[in-house]
Amino acid sequence: MTRVVFSTEAGKICPECQQPIKQCCCQQLKNSTPLGDGIVRIQRETKGRKGKGVTLITGLPLNAKELKILAKELKQRCSTGGAVKDGVVEIQGDQRELIKTLLTDKGYQVKLSGG
Repeated sequence: MTRVVFSTEAGKICPECQQPIKQCCCQQLKNSTPLGDGIVRIQRETKGRKGKGVTLITGLPLNAKELKILAKELKQRCSTGGAVKDGVVEIQGDQRELIKTLLTDKGYQVKLSGG
């Protein structure tokens, strides 16, 4: 069996589904939900932030788009800023208790981790 790697009409070809990269559904399925143990962990971090505290939320079983929507909702409820970086939601300030109650109400199993 020969595998097509590049086509002059479509460009690069996915090796798994033999579709053009722009139409490939394999990568979307792989990147849709990260694997984990099902526990959302909330921690506070100040390291590398010039003493400013940030609440980190890891382990959410959501894809990038859903994660961004949840982060927006959490930022609004906490009345602070924040960001989503590499699948981790960052909320400014020490918001651990408030975020724990919000995520528990949404049905997630939540643990406070770190100091």
